Parts: sequence; C-alpha cells; structure tokens
Amino acid sequence: MENPAGFWVRILASLLDAIIIGIPLSIISYLFFGVWEETSITSFGSILYSIIVPVLWVGFTVGKKIMGIRIVKVDGSKVGYGVMILRVIVAGIIYVVTLGIGLIVSAFIVGLRDDKRAIHDLIAGTYVTKNPPEI
Repeated sequence: MENPAGFWVRILASLLDAIIIGIPLSIISYLFFGVWEETSITSFGSILYSIIVPVLWVGFTVGKKIMGIRIVKVDGSKVGYGVMILRVIVAGIIYVVTLGIGLIVSAFIVGLRDDKRAIHDLIAGTYVTKNPPEI
C-alpha cells in the first residue's frame, strides 16, 4: 500500500463532503418536508453519494479530490459498487450497532496502524491513499 492517508486529511475530506452534499440535501429536505434537519431523503442521498461518486470518479469524492486523496482496493485497483456497499453500508451498520464505539475505535486505529486503515477499510479491502497508484 502506497502512501496511506492519515487521520486529519481524511477527516477534512469527510467534513468537506458533508458540507458539499449536506447543504443541497438540506435545501431539498426543506422544500419537501419543511425542515432543515436530517430526513430519510438526506440520509439516502448521503449514502448514495458515498457509494456512487467514488465508483464513477475512480475513488474520489469531491472532498477527497480537494484534499488529494482517494479510495482504492488494497491491490491499488479502483473500487466497484460491491466494495463501496461493504465500505459504506455494512460498516455503517456495525458503527450503529456498536453505538458509535466502532467509529471511535476506527479513528484510533487510523492513527495507530501503519497502513492507516479504518474498520470500514478492513471490511471492504480498501485503503485511502495520498499518492494514488496508477490504474
């Protein structure tokens, strides 16, 4: 695995994605439901963004592209829908079932492991790299 991305750059990319996708989804939620809070529409839109965009954009989301990092499989190849479903949905279920403890553990292991892989990376066979391998 080449140049795994560390904790802070991954957090910043996630925050950028949350803002970039969150604002339009909040506006849609307000137009349809009259509320700015999270709704089923915003949750579903966010999940779709997290699965579809990296597949179509060779591992990048908008936030990851801005930060110069992307998701790849451990062999350096590009991610597909199956991998992203594992990474987003299955890992998300684990984080919910563990009441967020899994997410906290994930943050620690990104900081402590040499390969910087979080629980969702281990489940899906992915990692986030600063220097994307050639596809």
